[in-house]
Amino acid sequence: MERVEAAVLGSRPSLARPKSVAARHDQHVWETSADRTTSMLRDVTEAVQRWPLWIRLGWQDVLLRYRRSLLGPFWLTLSMGIMIATLGRIYGGILHLPADKYLPFLATGLIIWSLISSLVSEGCQTFIESDWLIRQVDLPLTIFPIRMVWRNLIVFCHHVVIYFLLLIYLHIPVRWTVLTSVVGVAALLMNGLWCGTLLGMLSARFRDMPQIVTSLLQVAFFATPIIWSTEALTGDAFLWTLNPFYHLIEIVRAPLLGFRVPVQSWIAVAGMAAAGWIVTVVAFHRFHRRISYWV
Repeated sequence: MERVEAAVLGSRPSLARPKSVAARHDQHVWETSADRTTSMLRDVTEAVQRWPLWIRLGWQDVLLRYRRSLLGPFWLTLSMGIMIATLGRIYGGILHLPADKYLPFLATGLIIWSLISSLVSEGCQTFIESDWLIRQVDLPLTIFPIRMVWRNLIVFCHHVVIYFLLLIYLHIPVRWTVLTSVVGVAALLMNGLWCGTLLGMLSARFRDMPQIVTSLLQVAFFATPIIWSTEALTGDAFLWTLNPFYHLIEIVRAPLLGFRVPVQSWIAVAGMAAAGWIVTVVAFHRFHRRISYWV
């Protein structure tokens, strides 16, 4: 991985740090709030300007995971398809639901959950997995959360193939509401970006954080309407109305299934994005200079 990233970055002298990260940090121990704000804005602006870099790094992450394999990244699609077929057969029979109703519901739920769980779990490793790069190369730190979100979007696009194959198999027409799901995916990714940045900082400082997040995700999977539907628990509506993962899934799943997205889901996702970005910006403003020490 280090050799590939070094090849991507190249040997451009402008990227080499003239001083160690520790030395540069010491120069900013007494920096003012205005200095930190300027530094943070410069970091974000430079990361956006270097979009070819994080696009290339994200592609490399996916390709390296399945290099020299026959199907490449489509192994992810195959494993997801097998899981959907297996769970659909088992739970469809248990719940006595017709395949043309339950399989699309299950498939879309699992595909979207895979994206959400990857954004959260891999977000914990955002800075830790690139520790050597952060310490040795003068790159904006914002590149690393964007890189994580981009590679998960690539994997998600591979998984979406299953949804369209399922529509063809079940002879279900594609509805125009599918286009609305693009907005839902964009909103989900925006939440994933702040989540990856914040969790990346927390995990770099507190190394128990990834294990805690993994345990919480396992519980959240069963508490979220993915395998089961909301109609099955009419008396326990709080299990999904107060569940942020339900709303993140619903803004993408509802249009894919031909339904309108509930207004409360849009409000919940917008509220999460606003609150999450405020906390993340404040934390990044305060601690982004320390990340190189923490990793």
